[in-house]
Amino acid sequence: MKSTGIVRPIDDLGRIVLPIEIRKNLNLGSRDSLEIFIDGNRIVLQKYQPGCLFCGNADDLCFYKGKLVCRECIEALGKVHN
Repeated sequence: MKSTGIVRPIDDLGRIVLPIEIRKNLNLGSRDSLEIFIDGNRIVLQKYQPGCLFCGNADDLCFYKGKLVCRECIEALGKVHN
């Protein structure tokens, strides 16, 4: 994880502003949703992806390296290496 050097205060309602440079770099629009994760003492924000990264399927999902992937795609990817 690398530091951006940017520090933002939390307002009275618990909000922070994500700088435009970061939003552009991560392709985040004004109405995009973010998922919030806790990793030890860190807060991790990630663009919300409700389905499988590859096919969009929303059933039988699991996380692989922080991304949602369905079992069918995991099996298909396993066959690519054979």
